[in-house]
Amino acid sequence: MDDAENELLAAFRRLAGQDRQALLAFAEFLAERRSATTPGEAVAVPQPEPRPAGESVVMAIKRLTRTYPMLDRRKLMGPTSLLMSQHALQGRAGADVIDELEVVFERHYAETVRSAPSNACRTGRLPDFSVTVDAATDNCNHPSCCAGA
Repeated sequence: MDDAENELLAAFRRLAGQDRQALLAFAEFLAERRSATTPGEAVAVPQPEPRPAGESVVMAIKRLTRTYPMLDRRKLMGPTSLLMSQHALQGRAGADVIDELEVVFERHYAETVRSAPSNACRTGRLPDFSVTVDAATDNCNHPSCCAGA
């Protein structure tokens, strides 16, 4: 084992049961550092899952990862790890952290869509979950945008 692995193992051994589970879940999240979207490719539409009552921060990260599989995990690592540490180490309320995690994932998705020209309609409007863009005309089906014109 190298020094980093030894440090991680030592930190893991100092944690209690629930904190160990949180660390494992977060490590799994970080290990999935791949992007399902290549530059210039259309961005997939998220598949939202309802937020269950009493959801933990770790479970929220897993849910959001399933909802947004197209996002680059490397770009989410910083804000996600900061929020996770605020919860686990500083005692910030889980519900508040989950609210902010949802905003982080939504914002990152909007930035991903914005950088993929094939997902923007002719007016430049960013599609939401219910909007599709016709590749032939660059028109979207949003009633207040292209479809309403």
